[in-house]
Amino acid sequence: MPPQALYVHVPFCLHHCGYCDFTLVANRDHLIPQYLEMLGRELNHYCREFTHRRKITTLFIGGGTPTHLSPKDLQTIFELIGRHFELSDDGEFSIEANPDGLCDERLSVLEANGINRLSLGVQSFDDAVLKTLERKHSAAEATETIARASNFIPNVSVDLIFGVPGQGLESWQQTLEHLTQLPVKHISTYGLTYEQGTPFYRQEKSGVLKRMPDDLERDMYLAAMSHLESRGFEHYEVSNFGLPGYQCRHNNVYWNADEYYAFGPGAARYIDGIRSTNARSVVKWLNSWNKGEPCEEDREQLTTEEKAREAIMLSLRRMAGLHVASFEARFQLSLQDLAEEEIRQHVEDGLLEYSGECLRLTQNGLLIADSVVSDFL
Repeated sequence: MPPQALYVHVPFCLHHCGYCDFTLVANRDHLIPQYLEMLGRELNHYCREFTHRRKITTLFIGGGTPTHLSPKDLQTIFELIGRHFELSDDGEFSIEANPDGLCDERLSVLEANGINRLSLGVQSFDDAVLKTLERKHSAAEATETIARASNFIPNVSVDLIFGVPGQGLESWQQTLEHLTQLPVKHISTYGLTYEQGTPFYRQEKSGVLKRMPDDLERDMYLAAMSHLESRGFEHYEVSNFGLPGYQCRHNNVYWNADEYYAFGPGAARYIDGIRSTNARSVVKWLNSWNKGEPCEEDREQLTTEEKAREAIMLSLRRMAGLHVASFEARFQLSLQDLAEEEIRQHVEDGLLEYSGECLRLTQNGLLIADSVVSDFL
């Protein structure tokens, strides 16, 4: 069966926040017409063997800030995708957005084109924290946008960041309390990271920014789990919480190690057991497709064992964990033969546990999830 999921990357933003390591350009809107033309070329190239529009069940437009585009340019994106792909009647169609600039005209275009899930990058409802994160909206503006957007697209998801310099536990708890009083169906919570090459990385190294103490960041994560679960949100993945029936179906494709299409600068696809990633440089991607040449920076054919190890790592991020029998039937490999030592060590350390037929992270394991799951690659 061909992939059932599609990701499209839109790299444009109003401002490049200091912590962000995603593929994007800020204040380069003159490149948007060329981007749209080259995206069309890339879609035509990779979809040239389709005999008809390919049916998919999840479609995710991310960035950058896709809704930074004008309503007319957003309409163009939808038309480019629609030439090659058709979302199933019950499919999930997500788009990322920021509160600033998300006007009713843009929301109307999203609604008219079938967007049924909106992912908002709010990050905090504390104006001081928003300033540190270099966000361009205020807490009040974010609140108003969520309320207004839910009238167009009822399934609203919100991203939050904790562990921000100067952010206290009380501020974080107030953000959680405020958000759960708004019409949201899904919440993602991420600890602030200092990715190499970002301004925040350099500022942390020079002492301008001071990392949050580990114990306080731990308390913030535990507070999120406690508060959100008490408000009816199911904690289904390390960083993600959804009301019943509102898990992100597109992200579940990744965590299930299923295959997916992807287009745009920096986009990573997984098709026929091959992982490939487009150039992260927007200009390089544009110039390459302007000459009609694919612009991949990485390409790797995975062996069966590599596929299986990735599946272990990704499945362990989910609260349900890895269903051992299903895993072994899928890959025709024994979990114990593949990772006996890693499992034994983490079970002894209290980071992994068996629950029924599943291997999963314990609460202590959740606190250092990235470190635990990386051992299986």
